[in-house]
Amino acid sequence: MDITDYADATSRIMAAARDRRPYAVTALAVHGVMTGVEDKAHNARLNSFDLVTPDGQPVRWALNLLHGANLTDRVYGPTLTLKVVEQAAAEGLPIYLYGSTQPTLDRLVPALENMFPALKIAGVEPSKFRSNQPGEAEEIAERIKASGARIVLVGLGCPRQEVFTYAMRPLLDMPLLAVGAAFDYHAGLLKNPPAWMQKYALEWLWRLGLEPKRLWKRYVLLNPAYLARLAAQRSGLWKATPPAPATEPVTTFAV
Repeated sequence: MDITDYADATSRIMAAARDRRPYAVTALAVHGVMTGVEDKAHNARLNSFDLVTPDGQPVRWALNLLHGANLTDRVYGPTLTLKVVEQAAAEGLPIYLYGSTQPTLDRLVPALENMFPALKIAGVEPSKFRSNQPGEAEEIAERIKASGARIVLVGLGCPRQEVFTYAMRPLLDMPLLAVGAAFDYHAGLLKNPPAWMQKYALEWLWRLGLEPKRLWKRYVLLNPAYLARLAAQRSGLWKATPPAPATEPVTTFAV
């Protein structure tokens, strides 16, 4: 997890876009962190990312508590997405939207163009909702590069989008941002909770109320597990031993 803020994170991403450098980015809240706890191979993949921002308030609190980060705000994926898109529009750098459904993308594209009239959208590609086929990663990479895009926004949901980003990073000379539910939020399909709920880390309760069947395990089981590990680490009862960053390719992943 990086100690960063919106300005710093946006600056790093845009620098990679200008320089045509591969750059893997994700924003992790408690659920994203715990996907690594539950899967050591995925943990190693997350540790290989160039930038991992503290998406949730509990993650920001942990950085402050354990590492003296003195962060005053989280770096929320949907908000970071808008800041990157705004800067890309200002600099004339085209973006590529990958993931979600066609109806969502059909709403997202005009919404972004309305917010940022100068924005150049080089390509739009919905998820196939299946695993990749042999040679498909290279085909996707070629489509993205041929579009002229300089930044890719990936909206496949956690942890699928992180695995996709990890797998595609060696094939693309541009930043890939795993943006979580940003597509749904900015397409107007999900509503953000009130500011006071976001401030006091109650966004999970809002999301649980909206999608209880899909999200109950994420919040009811993983949140207490996260807090238990944080308490154990803070008290010295447990020492975190993160795996080394992964280097091996992923052969099967969601597209």
